[in-house]
Amino acid sequence: MDMNFNQHISAQFNADLETIRNKMMTMGGLVERQIAAAIDAICDGDSAVVEEVIRREDEVDRLEVAIDNACTQVLVLRQPAASDLRMVIAVSRVVRDLERMGDEACKIAIHAREYTQSSHSQICQQAIRSMGAEVVKMLTGALDAFARADVSDAVDVVRNDKLVDQQYASALRELITYMMEDPRSISQAINILWILRAIERIGDHARNISEQVIYLVSGTDVRHSSLSEIEERTQQ
Repeated sequence: MDMNFNQHISAQFNADLETIRNKMMTMGGLVERQIAAAIDAICDGDSAVVEEVIRREDEVDRLEVAIDNACTQVLVLRQPAASDLRMVIAVSRVVRDLERMGDEACKIAIHAREYTQSSHSQICQQAIRSMGAEVVKMLTGALDAFARADVSDAVDVVRNDKLVDQQYASALRELITYMMEDPRSISQAINILWILRAIERIGDHARNISEQVIYLVSGTDVRHSSLSEIEERTQQ
């Protein structure tokens, strides 16, 4: 799929489409760094990183508003059709997922304060690190798939979401074991539960972004479809 938009008569139309896509990728890179920093804050106990993650959320929110406004302007002034319309719609949907990812990164950072100060700070740390690394990889893969309009890579991200779900279920079992063996760990276990849930949700949003890549390239809406359904529909 040609993502350079050189087919348009209006050079300004080309520039408008390229601008909103580039702004979305900038926002994606910022959110990616937020998530990675939030995970590092938990595993390394760095309170300065926690505060930085929280501060960056304002920038993420500003980018969401700016990109939404730019998409609206393109829709009103340019009235795009076919693949151009899909691109604007896909960007608009992706920035919503990116903003929510930023929110989840902030939740992780906030809970990291309590996590790192607890005597039970080693509970599920390996699961947090593993899940965190996986969802960062998923977001990177989803953004790269969008940039290259690569359906195959997008489907790979959807597959990886199942791995994160499995890791999440395993971590929950570990938490239950800790609580049963040491009731004093219950308060911290609940805190960890919120962290794990936020990481799992980030994986869901990365999957959503990949689904928009499929929509962008093929026009096929695969939201709420199972992995097997997505694989079948993208092979047709």
